[in-house]
Amino acid sequence: MDLKKARILVTPTSYGKNDPHLKSELESQVGEVIYNTTGKPLDSTQVAKMLEGIDGYIAGLDMIDRQAFQSAKQLKVIARYGVGVDGVDLDTAREKGIIVTNTPGANSVSVAELTLGLILALARQIPAASKATQNGTWPRLAGISLEGKTIGILGFGAIGKQLARRLSGFDCRILAYDPFPSNDFAREHRVGMVDQETVITQADFLSLHLPLLPGTRNLVNHEFLMKMKPGAFIINTSRGEVIHEADLLEALDNHHIRGVALDAFAKEPPDPQHPLLKYPNVIATPHLGAQTDGATNKMGWDALEDCLRVLRGETPHHRVV
Repeated sequence: MDLKKARILVTPTSYGKNDPHLKSELESQVGEVIYNTTGKPLDSTQVAKMLEGIDGYIAGLDMIDRQAFQSAKQLKVIARYGVGVDGVDLDTAREKGIIVTNTPGANSVSVAELTLGLILALARQIPAASKATQNGTWPRLAGISLEGKTIGILGFGAIGKQLARRLSGFDCRILAYDPFPSNDFAREHRVGMVDQETVITQADFLSLHLPLLPGTRNLVNHEFLMKMKPGAFIINTSRGEVIHEADLLEALDNHHIRGVALDAFAKEPPDPQHPLLKYPNVIATPHLGAQTDGATNKMGWDALEDCLRVLRGETPHHRVV
């Protein structure tokens, strides 16, 4: 189609925040750009209202279900700003002939860096130490060295690999599981590719890097947690729904799990009274794994390019459906 007649909806709140050229480039190429001004991801009712008359959609973490598609009469492409597409009804997209793309690998370095930071924060009780010092006390908090410990990585895709690269200097043992093992990379970076059970049972720090699929939803449940070493730590920078939160609370209550770092919750934002937020050995961050200049710029440019490629009748680089 003629891009000068195209109307584009852009909903990620960080789009163009670090690189204004993202907005100016898009606006110069198309007829009109409509931005999300709510400051947060849209629900399906909001999406449905905004998709009327839209040709291309650069989508954040919005709920794009069947209801959201009801006014998408001329929509040709949904370019996800990020890798996850669990919030998109892919079946409805197929039915309507709407192409869905994503930006794999764009945020892998940023999420891996946050994950490493959370591992260190748990190991050295950094949040508690900082708060105590600010409150005028001077506690001798015992830390845990990563040296000689086993770091388990569940999900050895782009993010898991970047984490392994960064852990290689800590003289720790790294074990990883993925249904599609990257054996050459693992050998190069001294990572043991093992089965899922081995990662779960041997990890001192278990880092989750899993897509949200029927087989991973609530994967970290009571049975899973009881297989872990007593006193182990869990870090989740993937999707909140992979953890059964009530079972995690139980594991914290009985001290089977020593500490947790969560960058994602089943419901976001979590209720301020969410019990997990009350535990001193739980570090919670507001799903900020991809919120760096490098990640948001890469996601923005990749989503923009694939959105415009589809509208021009070209093949996108990262098509999902």
